[in-house]
Amino acid sequence: MYMNEFNNSGHEAHFSKRVRAGKRTYYFDVKATRGNDYYLTITESKRKPGESEDRPFFEKHKLFLYKEDFDKFTEGLHEALGFIKQKREDEEGGSPEMHNEHTEHATPEATSDHNTPEFVEQNSNFTDLSYDDLG
Repeated sequence: MYMNEFNNSGHEAHFSKRVRAGKRTYYFDVKATRGNDYYLTITESKRKPGESEDRPFFEKHKLFLYKEDFDKFTEGLHEALGFIKQKREDEEGGSPEMHNEHTEHATPEATSDHNTPEFVEQNSNFTDLSYDDLG
């Protein structure tokens, strides 16, 4: 969804995307600084019991990602996701097609297309984890 509205912090949101994922909702908001440099905020929101059923509490965690960090962040994220996918395939005895797909896209060194939406879609079939699962 594209938008040109001001949020609660007074910064103009140029683009906003809500992603519902199990018990969590993620918000991706593109905003601009006073100098017209874009940055991204990623917010994780999880509903928690509140004072009453009518008044839930939402626990939120926010990450600010600035333009000078976009490439390094994307590279690190793709490398981590590739590692997880490879480990899962190894544990499940992944098919040759899955292995070939992974070796083509797992690391930025292997391909220059690691920033494409297709890559993100191919690597988004992960199990939903709870923070409680992490110990």
